[in-house]
Amino acid sequence: MVEIKRIEAQSQRIVQAYAWGEVVWHVWGTHQAAPSSTHASSHEAPLVLLHGGSGSWTHWLRNVEHIAQYRPVWVLDIPGFGDSSVPPDVWDADGLVPYLAEILKATFDVRAVDVMAFSFGGMTVGLLAAAHPECIRSMVLVGVPGLGLFGQTLPMRGMTVDMDAAAQRDVHRHNLNAMMFAHADSVTEDVIDLQQANVGRDRMRRRRIARTDVLAKAQARWTCPVHGVWGAQDALYERTLSQVPKVLTRLTSFTVVPDAGHWVMFERPDAFHAVVDPLLQGR
Repeated sequence: MVEIKRIEAQSQRIVQAYAWGEVVWHVWGTHQAAPSSTHASSHEAPLVLLHGGSGSWTHWLRNVEHIAQYRPVWVLDIPGFGDSSVPPDVWDADGLVPYLAEILKATFDVRAVDVMAFSFGGMTVGLLAAAHPECIRSMVLVGVPGLGLFGQTLPMRGMTVDMDAAAQRDVHRHNLNAMMFAHADSVTEDVIDLQQANVGRDRMRRRRIARTDVLAKAQARWTCPVHGVWGAQDALYERTLSQVPKVLTRLTSFTVVPDAGHWVMFERPDAFHAVVDPLLQGR
């Protein structure tokens, strides 16, 4: 995958060791080597990006170069995904909260940071912001679950032991169409390669709380500005998208990006950037 290799080559790959394992960051931006400055302007302050379930930093593949033009971008492989270790006895977002708090405090010298987080990552940071408000300066939540608004189960397909490589790719193609994208032509062979690599490193397959209202309940303890961005054709919110701001009453703003599915920042990066750039630049 030439594009992934090119974009990753521009980053600084940082591996951090903790008592329970290692985590991996990819960092872009001219100020990436100095995350602990206590006098950083909004353009110098690090922005943390968190990916979705069964993902890695590559969920933000079409966004990191653009955002890094105006501020440093720190993209974490969430523990249990990508190249980061899975903590012991952690099976879902709620169990990740103390580990993510530890990581952010260690990385940014106990300084609150801005976080933009997608899907499962957004649910996780929302729970973190409730339990450890000192860690989070602001949040942009993108297509997050945990609102109690999911309708019917999506028609996802699973793998079987007798599937050859072609059949496995067909499953990934089907699932990407069913959940992640609004348009079939968004699912290219490169995207299937990306998905296959990410799903193969998912060590937290017993996740269940996304279908509950755990995040809606947690918002009462948020103390920072929170913005919501959704794709207009998000399959997880096919009939309930209009209810999101009614359930997430702590949102400072709520924006729907037209002609985009759940993985909105990948399918429609330019339209997504038009929405989030003013939020991330403090305009």
